[in-house]
Order: sequence, then C-alpha cells, then structure tokens
Amino acid sequence: MPLAPAALAALTEAVGAGNWSTDPAILAPRLVDWRGKFHGAAGLLLLPRDTLAVQRIIRAAIAHRVALVPQGGNTGLVGGNIPDAGGGSVIVGLSRLDTIGAVDAGGLTLTVGAGAILANVHAAAAAAGCAFPLSLGAKGSATIGGLIATNAGGVQVLRHGTMRALVAGLEAVLPTGEILHQLTGLAKDNSGYDIKQLLIGGEGTLGIVTAAALKLVPAPAHRAIAWVGVPGPHAALALLARLRAASGGQVESFELIPDAGLALVLQQLPGHRAPLASAHPWHVLVELAGPASLDEVLADGLAAALAAGEAGDATIAASVAQGRALWAIREELPEAERRDGVAAHHDISVAVAAMPDFALASAAAIEAEFPGARVLAFGHLGDGNLHFNVRAPAEGGPAWLAAHGDGVTARVYELVTAAGGSISAEHGIGVLKRDELARLGDPGKLAAIRAIKAALDPHGLMNPGKLIALIAAPEALVPMA
Repeated sequence: MPLAPAALAALTEAVGAGNWSTDPAILAPRLVDWRGKFHGAAGLLLLPRDTLAVQRIIRAAIAHRVALVPQGGNTGLVGGNIPDAGGGSVIVGLSRLDTIGAVDAGGLTLTVGAGAILANVHAAAAAAGCAFPLSLGAKGSATIGGLIATNAGGVQVLRHGTMRALVAGLEAVLPTGEILHQLTGLAKDNSGYDIKQLLIGGEGTLGIVTAAALKLVPAPAHRAIAWVGVPGPHAALALLARLRAASGGQVESFELIPDAGLALVLQQLPGHRAPLASAHPWHVLVELAGPASLDEVLADGLAAALAAGEAGDATIAASVAQGRALWAIREELPEAERRDGVAAHHDISVAVAAMPDFALASAAAIEAEFPGARVLAFGHLGDGNLHFNVRAPAEGGPAWLAAHGDGVTARVYELVTAAGGSISAEHGIGVLKRDELARLGDPGKLAAIRAIKAALDPHGLMNPGKLIALIAAPEALVPMA
C-alpha cells in the first residue's frame, strides 16, 4: 500500500531536504530486526533533526492518516520497532537526535536526545565523575529513546531499577502533535498524572520520545567481583540477602547461572576457563560497588556463606582483567547457547522470593511435558528476572522446535502467570508477545491500556499493531502487524 503522493510530499517537507529517503538499500536494514525474526515493509524513512521536525511529522501524519513507526538502534527483541508487511507505514528514525548535554553535577542528571547511544551516555557521565547505571549487551548501538520505549533493564536493576526509575524528565511529541515539556527533572511534582511514565514502556504507541533527563549516580571508586558455586537457587537467594546486609546495600549485580550454562560457554567459546576448580550445580556472579574498598566485605560475606552451606566454593577477582573475564562468561552465554542450537526464548519475571521455587519447578514441568526439552534458566536473580530458555534436543532441534515451540512458549507463560509474574521482564511486548498478553494479561489492566491508547491516539497512527491490538476509529489507517 504505497503512500499517496500528497502524504509523501507533506511528510518529506516536514523533515526537510536531506533528512529522508526512499532508497530501498537504505530502508532494507530497518525492515528486519537484528535476530532476523520480524520482517516488514515501508517506502519512506524520515530522519528528523529536532523536536519541532518530529512535531511536523506527526501533524502531517494526522492530516493524511499515515501510520508512524519510531525506530532507534533497532536492537529490539520483540518486533516492536519493525513496520508491518503492508508497506503503508513510515519509519521515523531518531538517530539524528543524538545530542548529549552537560552533566548537572548538583542535580545528578544528564539531558540527552532520544538518538543518543547508550555507550556514549556512559562516556559522558564518566567524564564528569558520574555513572548512568543501566548497561546491557547492545550498549554500543541501543539508543536512549528505544531504552525508554521498552523500559529496558539490564544487570544493574537490582540496585538502581529499570529505565522507568532512571528517567528524571522527558520531552516527547504526543499523537495529537502537542509537545510534552517535562525535561526539567523535578524531584517533586504533584500536579496531576505523570504523563511521562505512560510513555516509558509504551513502545512508541503513545507518542515519540525526543529527549530525556537521565538520573546519574556518583561513579563508584571501588568494585569487588566474585564467582561463587552454590548448591541451588535457594542458597543463592540466601547469599544475596547476606551480602546485601553485609555491604549496606552495595550489591550492584547478582547473576544466577546453572552449570549447564557455564558448560555451554566453555564448550562453544574458546578462550574461557572454569572460574572454580570443582563442579557445582549452580553459579552466582556478584558485583559490589561503592566509594570505599569492598574486598574485605565480600571476602567476609563469602566466608560466612561457605560456613553456612550457602556456597561450596568461590573466587574473588584480583584485578580488573579477572573481573572482566568473569563477566565475559555471563555476557557471552547467549552467544554460546545460540551456537549450540535452537531454543524457545522467554524473558520473564516473578517475585524475587518466589524465584527459586519457580526456576526449579517450572523447569521440571516443561521438561516433563515436552520430552527432549532442555531448560536453561539464568539471569538477574535479585530482581526476579529469568531468561527462561527451552533448548531443543541436540538431534533434530529445528524440527522439534517447529513442532513444539509455540506450545512450549504458551505453557511457560501460563506457569509465569500462575506464579503472579510477567511474561515480559525487560524486552517489551511488541508483536511477539501481543497475543499472549491479550490471552493472559490482567483484564483490568488491559482495559485501561486500550482506553488510554484510544484517548491519546484516536486515529491509531502511533506504532500500530504493537503492544496490544486495538479497534481504532473507522477512519483511521491502521496497518496491523
């Protein structure tokens, strides 16, 4: 469904010469997600340079009933940033809104454009003696706007929270064409609904984020990192509580990894070695960070854990290089798993206290219900987020996954819902999980989401078909994914 000439003219005029393209070669990488799972079609890419240009785009889209799909670094995992296959949507690339302001040392904030790359934000904060405490594997290409749209998490959520907790202020253009001016980052503002929180995690369905004031923390002067062998998730959770108490809450990351995950890294990725001399059924990677040395705190806490049976063995990184080597095992586990074979991937969360029982019971249930399945559950124990991946059998994996993958995913999500958890911990809903959200989501919450979407985007033009299916106004053009 190509754009009408009048719509094409209005939209290209909105961004100005040199800020748009219809070149198929330029559009092509933006029409498929980085995993190659979702493919779409679009005939126009818009590259606004400022907020006013985004406002003009949205107003032109309203006038001509054109659907808009905002896109940042294209690192999403659920298809939320890919247009549908109809070809009538327009991609709004935000890469040119990449300004990074000066750090506000007094308020500990940093104002950046939606197109700013996370790694560049880290560098700007570090240059001022601060840190932006959100990190993930795609930090070299993920943009702030995309991280806000998906309420991204990462390995530091345990201490600092998700993106929702790290946004002090926001600027965005709403589906009406109005600009939301909330960049001041007020610590206290009780003047009504906090509209910016609707946009955080809204996946571009309620407007386009153009800039954000981010919360910073003082850069920690010292870090202490350890790899610990533990008998199981229950012992790991007890260890987390012990180290939190001993350090005064300075545990920044606490990653749970089964022995099968460590084995995959050692088998598939040459250059790694086992951190401990003996085998253990489960492992923990823990990092403490603070203004003073934490080596003694970590050593004493681990000694007490060994005495209490919460740990079987442990090693503390004696250098920055050793710490990086331990983290590399965790960070490269997804790549090792990918090389080993196919799997059904699930990014889920349950209450922290329920995590050990859920991890063990759900893995056993899935492996019993789907013979040949091999569950690999790992992730952020301290914030209740597991990457609950169900690996296919070593032989005939692709055929097994094709036959059982949908059933496995449906069952995993049923187990998560029964445990009072969420089918999406940090990657969003997008298209991948939209139908399952409709099937299993809380009816009251879903009704509120639909009402908010209909009220703020009555024409259904903002990233349609993502997050939740919506019956739009009859006159709207809503390409569904």
